[in-house]
Amino acid sequence: MFDNTSVVSVDKNQNIQPKKHQSLYQKKKHTFDIVLRIIIYTATAVTLITLVGIIGYILWNGIPHITWSFLSSPYSETRDSMKGILPMIINTLYIVVITLLISAPIGISSAIYLTQYAKQGKLVRVIRFTTEVLSGIPSILFGLFGYTVFCILFRLQTSILAGCLTMALCVLPTIIRTTEESLLAVPGSYKEGAMALGAGKFRVIIGIVLPCAMPGVLTAVILAMGRIVGESAALLFTSGLSYNMPNGFFSQIMSSGRTLTLHLYQTAREAASPNALNVAFATASVLLILIFVLNRLASLLSKILKKG
Repeated sequence: MFDNTSVVSVDKNQNIQPKKHQSLYQKKKHTFDIVLRIIIYTATAVTLITLVGIIGYILWNGIPHITWSFLSSPYSETRDSMKGILPMIINTLYIVVITLLISAPIGISSAIYLTQYAKQGKLVRVIRFTTEVLSGIPSILFGLFGYTVFCILFRLQTSILAGCLTMALCVLPTIIRTTEESLLAVPGSYKEGAMALGAGKFRVIIGIVLPCAMPGVLTAVILAMGRIVGESAALLFTSGLSYNMPNGFFSQIMSSGRTLTLHLYQTAREAASPNALNVAFATASVLLILIFVLNRLASLLSKILKKG
């Protein structure tokens, strides 16, 4: 006869599972993950707090001084009752629109040629390298070049047109490289399928490749617009610091005119009185609101184009 007690004990011994011990490597890895996560969260919090603090400080000091008179009246350095920024807003719009009309067609066409027509060889690599180098050059160097070439050599003097030509050189690398990346991200099967159906290369590029890359192209234009709005060093040498009201379109672009950033720089430099400092903060607030509106419009247009 069998001993039932011994069988049960054997079964119990068989069901015993060994305890899993965590290795030293796993413990170190787990500790490293926690430390790395704390560092990432801390860096993110510091960045957000700094950003919110700067924007909040500017808006807190600037929004109370933004009135309809401030937005719609001219500026005078001698009369305290005339501290409006209407001429600077008009000059900023002039420079943004004219610069984009010059740089956007050239930049987008260059990107299309480099990605769709040019042979991917040494020349294309050199062009891409030079555009990347140009995108990292300080804007003050563009301003010096624009002053010597457009203002002196071409005899445009310090004018809005000279500033537009200088800013076109500044934003061309951004438009070209961003548009290139957008065009290269379009699947090659789209192009091959259309060409297999008998469509010409130009029609494929204009009708299929470019519409698919349009959100990225729009992003490139918006990035260029943001740099134009926020630029001061390059325009300081070329567009000048005049704050006169425009008399006409053609006469204005051939004359000197300061933008919002230049007006902010000039008023902050000469902030001997609290009123001048208030004008500087109010101008900075208008710039922040303008950039925010442009970014929101870019996001909405990108969503519409993606749905389409």
